[in-house]
Amino acid sequence: MVFSSLIFLYAFLPLSLIVYSLCKSIRAKNIALLVFSLIFYAWGEPVYVLLLMFMALCSWFCALRVEYSETEKAAKLWVAVSVVIDLVLIGFFKYAGMFFSLFGEIPEFVSRIALPIGISFYTFQLMTYVIDVYREDAEARESYLDVLLYAALFHQCIAGPIVRFKTISRELYVKRNTKDLLPGIARFAVGLAKKTLLANPCGALADSILLTKGSLEGMTVLASWLGALAYTLQIYLDFSAYSDMAIGMGKMIGLHYMENFKYPYISGSVTEFWRRWHISLSTFFRDYVYIPLGGNRCSTPRMLFNMFVVWALTGLWHGASWNFVAWGLYYYIFLVMEKLFLKKALDKTKIISHIYLLLIVMFGWILFYYTDIRDAFTVVKNMFGANGNAFSDFSSLTFLRNNYVLIAVSCICSTPLLKILSEKAGDALCAGKAGAVLWDVLSYMLVPIIFLILSTASLVGDSYNPFIYFRF
Repeated sequence: MVFSSLIFLYAFLPLSLIVYSLCKSIRAKNIALLVFSLIFYAWGEPVYVLLLMFMALCSWFCALRVEYSETEKAAKLWVAVSVVIDLVLIGFFKYAGMFFSLFGEIPEFVSRIALPIGISFYTFQLMTYVIDVYREDAEARESYLDVLLYAALFHQCIAGPIVRFKTISRELYVKRNTKDLLPGIARFAVGLAKKTLLANPCGALADSILLTKGSLEGMTVLASWLGALAYTLQIYLDFSAYSDMAIGMGKMIGLHYMENFKYPYISGSVTEFWRRWHISLSTFFRDYVYIPLGGNRCSTPRMLFNMFVVWALTGLWHGASWNFVAWGLYYYIFLVMEKLFLKKALDKTKIISHIYLLLIVMFGWILFYYTDIRDAFTVVKNMFGANGNAFSDFSSLTFLRNNYVLIAVSCICSTPLLKILSEKAGDALCAGKAGAVLWDVLSYMLVPIIFLILSTASLVGDSYNPFIYFRF
């Protein structure tokens, strides 16, 4: 089940909110939330929900042992036990095939292993739980169901944002304020519209070009750039839409998840891009890997090694394929160059630095798209006509004519332009009492209803409805 499915929009989500609202105590509300979260996960993973429950059980037990340890050595031992269990399980279910491929043929039993949905997200969350207890940033929960609820929350269990226990525990186990119900609905509707009206069409366009049957060398220069741009827009709109919907659903019941995107495509450097893109993942690696390794408070060679570890792991986290590792190290190279000498030059030329960033990101997404790195290089060469390919043809011109409005709107929606205009309009209307009421009606009722109607119409008539980050 995905958020942008009719059964979720018109059955699962309304029913979960109704049952949740009928529960009186916070314990009853959390039990209802847990039941619906497990149903949601089991809908797509009827067997692997047991894996989620087992990993939560291990983390619950280890965190209690950490809490009650009488010595620092014992506490560290239980943290290590928890981390090893998490890494072994995710390693087996996600990376076993990649590991065996290094030694030749992949065993049949390994090739039959299906990737548990969202395992990369809930594994990291359970790791932060035990580590936060060890660091005394949070208290261990006595109830296993409390930890399972934290790991299984259907809002963000499948594709984030990665929620840290020390932040969400302040709201998850206490009486929650539902004053953000309407803003939550509005945020969800924006994410839904972004997903169905923009990300899905961009994805269909990207696949129709980049998955060209036959030889990729025959792809024209125009088609190569158009396909790369469409995928660049799709992956941002798709993933940020999921985060919007997760944040919106959290607000509906009084939970506040961290922002995961801050318009990354307006950045002027790779360093800035990764402060704006998938923020929950970037900050996780910073706080739980980079800083414990020594961060930048060490010699330059050691700092570069720390960065190498982080970006190799960042690439590996995204998928069990070498193109993802290459993608992570690709960014490592540019981040090192910026840290050592390039950043000052980029700060002086905003237009050039922005073009530089967009090109790096676009080429990076091509590497991300193709599991066969040779295909990625072929498409990049196509973009510059280096394969002897034509600049354009009838097919590529048709793609452009049929989709230029989609591309233009998607580009605008990847910037804060609409948000800025909306805020200015809101400030102007809210100057008077009547205007403030009108603005609330527009923001929290009319616009969300319009988005819901348009999104529903799109879903009814379109079978293309993937979520890219589900596979991670």
